[in-house]
Amino acid sequence: MVKTIKTNFDTVEMMLFIWQSIADREKVVDSFFIDVANKEDMKYLYDEEFNEESVRKVLSAISNREMLNNSSKKERKFWNNHMWMLEDLENMNNMVRPVKTLNLDDVKEKLPKDAKFEELEVIFIPGHEAEYYVDGNKLIINFFRIMVDPMDQTKVNISGKPLKEYIEERLMEIAK
Repeated sequence: MVKTIKTNFDTVEMMLFIWQSIADREKVVDSFFIDVANKEDMKYLYDEEFNEESVRKVLSAISNREMLNNSSKKERKFWNNHMWMLEDLENMNNMVRPVKTLNLDDVKEKLPKDAKFEELEVIFIPGHEAEYYVDGNKLIINFFRIMVDPMDQTKVNISGKPLKEYIEERLMEIAK
């Protein structure tokens, strides 16, 4: 039986600082980008063509207002996602708000009583391609896949489904 569902958006919180600093034309040191790259949650993005150095390189290029040279497809996608945040800080804040206030207590009651895990964790990370990853009891969601209706900021979706419903479906898969 699932007793707790934790929500983790620590990496997105770090990105909020970076996005706001860059938007305010403040310098962000590479060591902060390295800290983001070395976060345990970011490991789900890494493979032979995208790694910790990719994160540092992309964020450094954005911070220094440079083009991204000699980059992989995943690095370019990561760069584009971050540029999107910087182009529309209001939309970025509208994406963050439902993540920060997400309460999944009622979802716990809907999960199978014979669930594999007592604790589930929902983690939001700034990804590049995949919509989500599953690792044991962890659901890792690409923050950039959150879509807010520009006419009604209370309507927040991933893949056309309301955010909470989307998360509930994924957690149901994990709990079985």
